[in-house]
Amino acid sequence: MSAGTEGDTLCFFINGKKVTENHADPETMLLSFLREKLRLTGTKYGCGGGGCGACTVMVSRYQPATKTIIHYAVNACLLPICQLHGAAVTTVEGIGSTKTRIHPVQERIAKAHGSQCGFCTPGMVMSMYALLRNKPQPSMEDITQALAGNLCRCTGYRPIVDGCRTFCQEANCCQTNGGGDCCLDVKDETDEQDDEKPQLFNKDEFLPLDPTQELIFPPELILMAESSNLKTLTFYGERTSWVSPTSLDELVQLRSSNPKAPLVMGNTNIGPDMKFKGVLHPLIISPTRVLELFDVTQTAQGVWVGAGCSLSEVQSLLEKLAPQFPEEKTELFRALIRQLRNLGSQQIRNVASLGGNIMSAYPNSDLNPVLAAGNCKVSVVSNGGRREVHLNQDFFVSFGKTVLKPEEIIVSVFIPFTREGEFVSALRQAPRKEGAFATVTTGMRVFFSERSRVVQEVSIYYGGMGPTTVSAAKTCAAIVSKPWDDETLGRAYDVLLDELVLPPSAPGGKVEFRRSLTLSLLFKFNLEVLQKLREMNVIKDELPERIRPLPRDIQPSLQEYQHVSKDQSAQDPVGRPIMHRSAISQATGEAVYCDDIPRTDGELFMAVVTSSRAHAKITLDVSEALRLPGVVDVITAKDIPGKKVRTVFGYDEELLAESQVSCVGQMICAVVADTKAHAKRGAAAVKISYEDLPDPVFTAEDTIEKSSFFEPRRVIWRGNVTEAFKTVDQLHEGEIRMGGQEHFYMETQSMLVVPVGEETEFKAYVSTQWPTLTQDAIADTLNIPSNRVTCHVKRMGGAFGGKVTKTSILASITAVAALKTSRAVRFVLERGDDMLITGARHPVLGRYKVGFMMDGSIVAADIQYYTNAGNSIDESTLVVEKILLHMDNAYNIPNLHGRASACRTNLPSNTAFRGFGVPQSIMIVENMINDVAVLLGRPADQIREINMYKGPSVTHYKMEFSPENMLRCWDDCKVKSDFSARRKAVDQFNQQNRWKKRGIAIIPIKYGIAFAESFLNQAGALVHVYKDGSVLVTHGGTEMGQGIHTKMQQVASRELHIPTSKIYISETSTNTVPNTCPSAASFGTDANGMAVKNACMILYQRLEPIRQKNPKGSWESWINAAYFEKISLSATGFYRGPDLYMDWDKMEGQPYAYFTYATCCCEVELDCLTGDYRTVRTDIVVDIGRSVNPSVDIGQIEGAFMQGLGLYTLEELKFSPSGLLYTRGPSQYKIPAVCDVPLRFNVYLLPDSSNPHAIYSSKGIGEPIVFLGSTVFFAIKDAVAAARSDSGLVGPFSLDSPATPERACLACASPFTKKIPVSKPGSFKPWALNI
Repeated sequence: MSAGTEGDTLCFFINGKKVTENHADPETMLLSFLREKLRLTGTKYGCGGGGCGACTVMVSRYQPATKTIIHYAVNACLLPICQLHGAAVTTVEGIGSTKTRIHPVQERIAKAHGSQCGFCTPGMVMSMYALLRNKPQPSMEDITQALAGNLCRCTGYRPIVDGCRTFCQEANCCQTNGGGDCCLDVKDETDEQDDEKPQLFNKDEFLPLDPTQELIFPPELILMAESSNLKTLTFYGERTSWVSPTSLDELVQLRSSNPKAPLVMGNTNIGPDMKFKGVLHPLIISPTRVLELFDVTQTAQGVWVGAGCSLSEVQSLLEKLAPQFPEEKTELFRALIRQLRNLGSQQIRNVASLGGNIMSAYPNSDLNPVLAAGNCKVSVVSNGGRREVHLNQDFFVSFGKTVLKPEEIIVSVFIPFTREGEFVSALRQAPRKEGAFATVTTGMRVFFSERSRVVQEVSIYYGGMGPTTVSAAKTCAAIVSKPWDDETLGRAYDVLLDELVLPPSAPGGKVEFRRSLTLSLLFKFNLEVLQKLREMNVIKDELPERIRPLPRDIQPSLQEYQHVSKDQSAQDPVGRPIMHRSAISQATGEAVYCDDIPRTDGELFMAVVTSSRAHAKITLDVSEALRLPGVVDVITAKDIPGKKVRTVFGYDEELLAESQVSCVGQMICAVVADTKAHAKRGAAAVKISYEDLPDPVFTAEDTIEKSSFFEPRRVIWRGNVTEAFKTVDQLHEGEIRMGGQEHFYMETQSMLVVPVGEETEFKAYVSTQWPTLTQDAIADTLNIPSNRVTCHVKRMGGAFGGKVTKTSILASITAVAALKTSRAVRFVLERGDDMLITGARHPVLGRYKVGFMMDGSIVAADIQYYTNAGNSIDESTLVVEKILLHMDNAYNIPNLHGRASACRTNLPSNTAFRGFGVPQSIMIVENMINDVAVLLGRPADQIREINMYKGPSVTHYKMEFSPENMLRCWDDCKVKSDFSARRKAVDQFNQQNRWKKRGIAIIPIKYGIAFAESFLNQAGALVHVYKDGSVLVTHGGTEMGQGIHTKMQQVASRELHIPTSKIYISETSTNTVPNTCPSAASFGTDANGMAVKNACMILYQRLEPIRQKNPKGSWESWINAAYFEKISLSATGFYRGPDLYMDWDKMEGQPYAYFTYATCCCEVELDCLTGDYRTVRTDIVVDIGRSVNPSVDIGQIEGAFMQGLGLYTLEELKFSPSGLLYTRGPSQYKIPAVCDVPLRFNVYLLPDSSNPHAIYSSKGIGEPIVFLGSTVFFAIKDAVAAARSDSGLVGPFSLDSPATPERACLACASPFTKKIPVSKPGSFKPWALNI
């Protein structure tokens, strides 16, 4: 079956237009078809594995049997186009655009400020749109379910949920929009009743949702589906063929002659294997048109469900059936519903099939343990006829293998009714509450003899405890025919512990946690069963507590800011909550990102080849790659005409490794080819031979032992720590580790370098925060002057510090390829490569010694920081310096000694990340203060308050400042959050609950704004006024979602006294504003705002004589007159920022222009048995002076907080013992999703504040709040401490960051975790390193 054979014609519709494809390739996914073939670039590539939702579209199909049309959301990145015959696809472009009309979903997400960088917005819009097509009046639960599969890294989700909430019709809450007063709010008496509180958006302006206006389903497809002559479809691709049979007989024949060919329904299992593991299937069989696989039949014993039914269909079928029968008959149905709600995302459940889920036999499958425990069976068919096979311990043979023969096909699955006295439960624990593979998952069933507590049958299955779904048969034997009581279960726990053993180096790690979960989930089942026996009056005992699920309903939240003053002109936009200037085009998919730029003729695609060893000599053989179809050339270090290295702080970093590699993921060469697929295959064909070098270094401990550091190592002190330690009441030493954090910008690193064709001129379109650095890097690498390179940045889909230094290296390599081939070269990293190559936030090991008095005052502290820099220096020295400059946080510690080192290791080099060392620095200090509070037996907030700076103050580097607003934030936050009353309520809750605990914490921050490197504090702008009066502004700042262009528009509007509608900002480019600084350090608006203001003031000044002549004239008439009077209508603006400095020899300086202050209070509820937690409420008070744009600033605060919440509680980078990053995509690396948003999320901007050091008295806000995510960490630690005291443990304990469910659960030290034997470190090779 070669590509030469003529296949069938694929026919489907996209946005109401017919698409016929004569040569459909089975390997083509809908995403690349939309983006590359049809130029519909609104649908975005975020991960390629169905894990982020950026590529969500809606598929509609006609069901001839019921004569209905079904609509469902899918991930376009996993959907083969061959699957779409007869379907109608709707993309974000199809529902509305600025050229026609925008759809209410697009409008509301934009106007509710739910789009910052905008890269995730089309996916969010389509998930919500598909929900509204099925349910025009959804409930809040429907909305959170629909958005669960869509990740966003900018907003913190609150504004997205608020925008979508306006479609809700439930409970007629007086506050279905996101602001204002509500009956749900407890009014505290201290609130002066202002005039009405300002709101971030007004929902009365929204277009109504009108279902009659949607695209109709194409009648041609209805006719196609109704016609009876269904024929088998066959498609032949470059390497793969696809057959879609129409009858069960034909399917059986196909399968028996091709037993190795996979059956693909939703492609959620085979797809990722082909994409990420390079698996090639010469033939794929797609049984989606075999109707027998979708039959549902009810019998007296239960229900047969077609194996082809999607998990969503199974869920809605069970939800429909459950209420029709008595409760005792539907125990299994309800357990399955519970499991299905948490399985994958809506997009995955909409396509993944029940049969596929069973047959893929994943060790941590959520459904298989429940189906097995519930006595389900499958009906299979093959050439030899039909048979029924029970799903039991014999069904799952080994990893991914079942007992079925290769040619057998599951036709349907039998789900039986339960009997009276029979209980079924499904429990799971996963790294994130939704959209995550389970760590351990279980199905348990027990059947009691009539009206007694004697067990007649019991069945317990676990997933995640070995290579297959496992049965705890011995444990069941220890329970059966005995009474269900503490004695029986006590024995059962011990049997279970011996029965399910994991070796200490088991794949997936978390061995202690997984073993303790088997016990605690059985204990949870025990509590459920006792509760039910009690309800049936079988037992009369006093019950242990009933464990209710964690709270999950998102409540309306408050965003408070100050009105602009009454005398401000109505057209002056400064201080008003203006929508992000391109939010609407982001919501319609019209906003152009780097990879959305149309292909040019002859353009090539680049893929890089990376090292698979951490420390080795290499030799390269590219001959095979060059022979592959489509491959044009291979770029190696020898092809670089200019500088082959980038030198920073005296250390060289190679662009491409030449003879030796120093980490897994280091770039060795690059392959350019005519398509993305060919470039990828070419890269895979490059042969690298390695000669390992001895002793790679990975952890901070390794570097201390081998003294492997980047110089200089920084030290700072004030007072005399050694002497002070002799005078204190108490000394304490401790340490805490903090893991790193992947940037996970939704848009991966993207660039396009176009040779102009003469005089070595190049145009680079790059997703970067620092266009000037990219320009310089390309010029240096190609050995040409900088005036031949222009770098253009329209916008970035998120950056967070990860698109500065790394991007310039990637762009340099791309430019070499463009130079060598004389063709445009596009380079877009796949998510896995991006995570592997580009580094992350620095992991830190912090060790401290603290001396304090009994009254709580801290007299001396000595802190040592070890940051894991990776294999090159990058910006690590600057990170180390910023760590030491912030080690005092809000506290005046008279004797302070800080040392910080950048550890040189054989891991990918770490880089800048929002906060730049501060979130690590202060975390260690706050942990130290927590220890002091525990040792003194006092609440931590009191110790914090005692030690805060008060009155005119001086930092440890001798910079003077006033902490007045910092203390105001602290006091305000205590009032707004009702801290003291809630502290008491938490303690009371903890006395009443043994297995669930609450914790509360309140944490301050003082964050220095601007660059300590003085030369970076400068900015330029260029403002043109055209003859028609329209204004074009360019400046050196880049837009990455932080709203800098919106704010610059507001500045120009105020200074020129014209409405923002007359002002346009097209892009940031090095040919309009040269020698710019990076958009970083929360200084973008401060610097560029002043430059734009300067340019506009010059222009307005020039117009003064014209205005005097014609004071009543319009702006247009003045501009016209100025042109005829030969007055220049173009001006450059410049801002020479503050002269900041830091002298490390004298240990003094003024490295910051001013401080941004904030305080955050969080309360969490923790399930001590599984380590799961929910942030119940968050209150943040921030001093940002006078906000230029409250909606943008509040968006920055919420987004930074959620990113911090990820850093401190969720996101875990895992490296193998040989230094390979395991977590290379959203399926292994969990960033916060909608399920992680605090249930009440209140943000208050401190009123009556001002700041003389920045534009319009505002303050920088991008970074400071990331650290406040640690408030959740300390609230969890508070809850864990309450659990430990129940086990008789008091005093400081270690809890490393992130406080994942694993760490929190083990720290709780429940009776179950104590049963687990701990393997001695050193006696085995762990699955992952402890970085």
